[in-house]
Order: sequence, then C-alpha cells, then structure tokens
Amino acid sequence: MWSDIMRILALLLGVKAACVLLVSSLSGTGAVNNSGRWWGIVNVASSANLLTQSKSVQLVLDPSLALLSRRQRRLIRQNPGILHAIVAGLHTAIKECKWQFRNRRWNCPTTHSPTVFGKLVNRGCRETAFVFAVTSAGVTHAVARSCSEGAIESCTCDYRRRGPGGPDWHWGGCSDNVDFGRVFGREFVDASERGRDLRYLTNLHNNEAGRLTVATEMRQECKCHGMSGSCTIRTCWMRLPSFRTVGDYLKDRFDGASRVLYANRGSNRASHRATEPRHLQPENPTHKPPSSRDLVYFEKSPNFCSLNGKHGTHGTSGRTCNSSSPGLDGCELLCCGRGYKTHAEKVTERCHCTFHWCCHVSCLNCTSTQTLHQCL
Repeated sequence: MWSDIMRILALLLGVKAACVLLVSSLSGTGAVNNSGRWWGIVNVASSANLLTQSKSVQLVLDPSLALLSRRQRRLIRQNPGILHAIVAGLHTAIKECKWQFRNRRWNCPTTHSPTVFGKLVNRGCRETAFVFAVTSAGVTHAVARSCSEGAIESCTCDYRRRGPGGPDWHWGGCSDNVDFGRVFGREFVDASERGRDLRYLTNLHNNEAGRLTVATEMRQECKCHGMSGSCTIRTCWMRLPSFRTVGDYLKDRFDGASRVLYANRGSNRASHRATEPRHLQPENPTHKPPSSRDLVYFEKSPNFCSLNGKHGTHGTSGRTCNSSSPGLDGCELLCCGRGYKTHAEKVTERCHCTFHWCCHVSCLNCTSTQTLHQCL
C-alpha cells in the first residue's frame, strides 16, 4: 500500500518536473543552449523537496533536478548531501554578484524563472564572463566548506597536510577540502557546456577562472598552544577565503577582462581544457594572452541604459543614484544623461542601542529624512 502511494506521488511530481522543463524550453528568456541551465535549481530547490532518505526517491521527487543534465544528476546521486551545497553556493554567488555591481548600469538582475540571469547568457560579453566565473566559484567554495563540515558523505576535511610545517608550528586541524570542490565543480558545472565554438571555450575558461580564484586565495589559520596562554607552538590548517574576497578579485578581473578570438582561425576544433593558451588569443595582438585566472569575452556588451526585451536589458530608469558622485554610481553616468528626480523620504532606524547584563539589548527608534535621487 505504502509503495503504491509513493509511486503515485513520484509520478505526479515527475509530471511537475516535466512541466518545469517545458516552461524552461519555451520561455522567451531561455538560453540558446544548455549553458547555465543548472542555475535554475536555485529557484526551485528547497529543504522541503529534498528527500535524502533514498537516493532514487530524491531524484524523482525533486523537480529542480529536471533542470540538470544526466551527468549532473548522476554526480548528485553519487554524492549524497551535495545538492544542498550547490544551491547554497548559487545563492552566495548571486548575492555577491548583486553586491559587486550594485552601483553599475548592469546590476546583476535575476528572475525567479528557471533561466535565472535571463537572455544575458546568450551573449559573450564581459558581464556573462563574470556570471559564469562567480557561479562556478560559488559551487567550489560551498562544496569545499561542506566537506569540512561533514555535510557531504563522499568527502571530508583535507587531511593531507600533516607533520612539521616550520620551526614553531605543525600542520593539523581540519583544512577545507578545496581540491574536492574544484574537481567536483569542474565535473558538475562544465557538464552543461556543449559544442566546440568560441562560446564553449570562453565559458569553460571563465568557469575555471572562478574555481582557481577560490583555490589560490586559500589562507593559513593557526591556533596557539602553550602554558598560560603562551604561543610556544601552533597548529595550522588551510581555510577558504571569504566569498567577498573571491568576489572582489573577480570584479577586478572583470574590469580588466580580455576580448579574445580563436588562436587558430582555420579550425574550430578545441580541447576540453579551456586553460590551454593556444586556443584563445587576445583580439588586440599588442595585448598579452589571458592567464588562467583572467576573465575573457568575445562580444561587446549591450547598452544597459534602456529597456530592451531582445537583449534582455532592464535599463536604469527608477534606479537610485548619488547626485554628488562623479563615479559610476553618480546620477550623470548611471542615468545615462536622462536626468533624475529628487524626493524626500522618512526612514526609521534603530539607534542608541544599549547592552544590559545579561543578555538583552535595548534600542530607540530614530526617524530621519533622507533625500533620494532616482533616474528618469
């Protein structure tokens, strides 16, 4: 009886999963290929529909998995617990993308549809390069951290560093498993790429740039041991960088991204290794070839000033700007010369907070009037 109910439930939710696929394929904002299609799990995956008691049941009952390729579903089945890390990494990456570009004309807009970043993924511009790099980095970062937290059955801490490390310290503790994060990230994220064209190469390159940034920004942390608080010897391990550090680095690479083309214009054959320099070369022959951590693109960015359904741009009308800033967040640049309107708004915030032993914090509510400027 129970097995019959489970089969009926699985069938119903399987139909729902098929509907998710159909909507994704018919949506006007869908990508021309499967690039980035897996990002859509961030909008449909939740703790309520991830059944971890049975690997096979989870794959049937979770509609978010319909957005994944067969290889990606197999990787999730082989690594119980890892889907939670992937979704968490995507949330972190999207949040970081929005923060890094909060003052730019393109401010990393997202939707609640399966195609999270909209039509932008159809282009080969530098904004697309950042999206691929930061989402790839987010998966690597979250998986590596989840390994050290024991949340994934197939990996643990990185215990390879053991023994003396220096005259007054030794390796120990639980290092974040960034190598597992990189390997899994490459297999999972790159699995959505198909073809042998320039778009394929640049997407793979930017995916790897994101993963490399996480790995190369790892830092050493130590704990002191000794009598009476002295630090006669230290135990050290490797810790992941904060994702803000990763985002800051990728944003710098975005500003200096390289426009590239095929190194061998007479052939479209390409290796699966996106980091091999012979496949990509700078469009400007006077520029040096991009490194494995550089971001690359091959197409000019669209005009983000105005709404354009064809290109998927939202425009800057209604955006808040800084009237006193000469920078990119200033009203002149952010509003694209259209001008802006000014209005006053009352804002209530907590203030004059006091800590009372133990353990209570009391605050007053302070109301102030702020002048806001919005693009026309």
